[in-house]
Amino acid sequence: MPEQETIERAREDALEGKSPSTQAGEFVREEFHHVREGKHGARSPQQAIAIGLSKARRAGVKLRASRRASSKVKRQARRDAAKGRRGNKTVSRRRSRATLGALKREGRGAASTRAVRAFLRGAQSRPYPRSFNRFIGPPESRAGTKAYTGRRPQNTNSRPRHDAPAKPSAYDAFDRRPKTGAHLANASSALKNW
Repeated sequence: MPEQETIERAREDALEGKSPSTQAGEFVREEFHHVREGKHGARSPQQAIAIGLSKARRAGVKLRASRRASSKVKRQARRDAAKGRRGNKTVSRRRSRATLGALKREGRGAASTRAVRAFLRGAQSRPYPRSFNRFIGPPESRAGTKAYTGRRPQNTNSRPRHDAPAKPSAYDAFDRRPKTGAHLANASSALKNW
């Protein structure tokens, strides 16, 4: 059961017009605090996040499952949301204690700064969800939803473009590998200037 303070914070977020994911973030934050305090453990940061999202849905936050989620996760999200709409019913004491006992046997490292940082690094490298299809790909394919390429668009500020011509190097004239195209012109001009 989430703490009353967390429910109040989520309610304030809802009154301010913030998104359901922001409201659910309060529950996820609480879950990480529980793991850090030693109330219970978690196997991974993903598990701690999943527990927090489940609590948020059961508390009444209108949060849908991700489009990329498996059918099992989507089904569980619908079940949690339905429980949130129904309100509190009697909870099985035996099941609650078994769940808490299983979580207590897990480690506390899942909420460590190092584990969370590693999880976020992995999240950054994942491709955009399918809802970003229209922003990826050539202009003629952006209108449809089949244009998903599985890659993020390159940041042109930090890396040279792939179609940009290569800059001639001072070593090109002495490189013994066979050259083609523009490299031959660069090598001959480098020799002339030398």
